[in-house]
Amino acid sequence: MSGVECLALRAGARALAHLRAHGLSPADVRAIPAAAGGPKGLALVPLDIRLARDWMPRMERIELAGASIGAWRMAALAQPEPVAALGRLWRAYVHDQNYRKDPTPAEVAATILAVAAQVLDGGRLDIRDGVSLDVLAARARGPLAGRRGRGAFARAAAANAVSRRRLARHLGRVAFHAGARSTLVDAHDAFGLERVPFDARNAEAALAASGSIPIVCDPVSDIAGAPPGDYWDGGLIDYHLLLPHARHDGIVLYPHFVPHLTPGWLDKFLPWRRAPHGHPWLDNVVVIAPSPSFIERLPGGKLPDRSDFYRYGTDHPARIHAWERAIAECERFADAAMRWLERPDPSVVGRL
Repeated sequence: MSGVECLALRAGARALAHLRAHGLSPADVRAIPAAAGGPKGLALVPLDIRLARDWMPRMERIELAGASIGAWRMAALAQPEPVAALGRLWRAYVHDQNYRKDPTPAEVAATILAVAAQVLDGGRLDIRDGVSLDVLAARARGPLAGRRGRGAFARAAAANAVSRRRLARHLGRVAFHAGARSTLVDAHDAFGLERVPFDARNAEAALAASGSIPIVCDPVSDIAGAPPGDYWDGGLIDYHLLLPHARHDGIVLYPHFVPHLTPGWLDKFLPWRRAPHGHPWLDNVVVIAPSPSFIERLPGGKLPDRSDFYRYGTDHPARIHAWERAIAECERFADAAMRWLERPDPSVVGRL
């Protein structure tokens, strides 16, 4: 399987009209968002590498935004040597998360911080000209401020089941920003928006915070240059980055591991929020994801995911082998995606 059957393609109405009338070129793309999702994001690294080599040099300006592993991928893409940075992320994420049987949240947090440091090559921060980077994290507030236990997060989950606005009483959105101007300049929902410079003082901490999963991991606290408090995984608020992408005058190209966008991590447990349709913010978005039939052919019939840490336990070589095999298989997905991008066929694109 190496053709379009590898792909699940979706587009908003304006994006689909553009594909039919003009096709697609690097100059059309204004933004690349990147979802949270832990190890699932590894499937997209081969495509990231091809975009870094073949498309991004032909983009005069590009806005990158991500949460959790998506933030780490975008922080790598934003650098002057993105392929090397993506390689560091790949190696550190796959090979360096070798936890003992029952690691403490502090031990997981230390490992996450070490992976973030690898993405930045030891803390160095350099953003390419014309590139905007937003690293998204969630800051605890209200009933969650200063609380880290299961009970506090259970109450936050219950609030989210009522509405995302209720969850916003517990968490606020923070965007650590570097580079060119971003469209994420003001609040667009109840979570608000705190903008903080992403710089040498806080870059490692901000990246680590964006991937700090509650209960499993300690938060990152009191980040330099940011409001005080505990900072958690950005995917709690922005799991698949359902953001006001329609502010862009061009196409938002969204490499993803599923062909739909779930707003927050807690929403994936709520069927009525898992895959919203026809949202106005998706009007100019093109999603390119691996198809279900492609995923079925991966080791275990699935993408790498967090359950693998429990499935393989302390058999780290077996987990690493399975993940490396999956990433190698995703080279075929990346090749098919690039062929479609160079000559897009709108007839195989579904509505987002």
